Amino acid sequence: MRVAVALLLLSACTGLSPLRGRAVVGRDAYAIFVAEGPEGEADLFGVRTDGGPVFQITYTNVLEAAPALSPDGGAVAFLRGATTRDSMPAAVWVLNLLTGAERELPLPVGAPAPERVGWSADGKRIYVRAGSERYVLQAPPAAAGARALTGPGRAAADSSLWVLLGDPPFGRAVQCGAALCVQTDTGAPSPFAENAHDAARWGADSVGFLSGRDLVVRPLGPGRERRVEWGGVPARPREVTVFVGRRER
Repeated sequence: MRVAVALLLLSACTGLSPLRGRAVVGRDAYAIFVAEGPEGEADLFGVRTDGGPVFQITYTNVLEAAPALSPDGGAVAFLRGATTRDSMPAAVWVLNLLTGAERELPLPVGAPAPERVGWSADGKRIYVRAGSERYVLQAPPAAAGARALTGPGRAAADSSLWVLLGDPPFGRAVQCGAALCVQTDTGAPSPFAENAHDAARWGADSVGFLSGRDLVVRPLGPGRERRVEWGGVPARPREVTVFVGRRER
């Protein structure tokens, strides 16, 4: 494991974007997701949201999970955990998509293992769900400075970890068995998509999700859903996060 991570960090020092030749970081629209890499471990992969070939982003024998793209599309926060040959607690990492540089953001000593990460709307903070606790860390290049959250800070963290629907949000996407549902502040969840999983916010007016190995985009209002025409999809795609792109003025 140490060799694999060392090689990855060495490659991160070259200043090469893991999206080079595929998309312009911070401008084009792209999705990042988890799937099975060549060694059978969970790696990060990417694809343009207008379709095309899937490309691999990380290459280690370390399990990677729960990616979350920053609001400007310039970085992805994710969890890195154990391997098949070693045992290592999950940790929060951030990958700079412009330079390929990586950084681990430590939680306080004794904190539960992290389960999910999210970003503040301004991209300056990263929220972490770890068991029943919520933490906030400063995003690179600032020092992480992890601290536990209570009260309004905890509510802000939970909001960043949900897949919110609409702008302003009217609800959030939740899993209901084999279907996706919409959960509002009142009432029971209402069905939204059958045979669907791993929802992702797709801008203010749509939601993305996986249906088997298909990546589907469904509008929240009138309109027809579409399937992203992607090629070379690896095994068990899951945990999708999306940057919807930035329009040039």
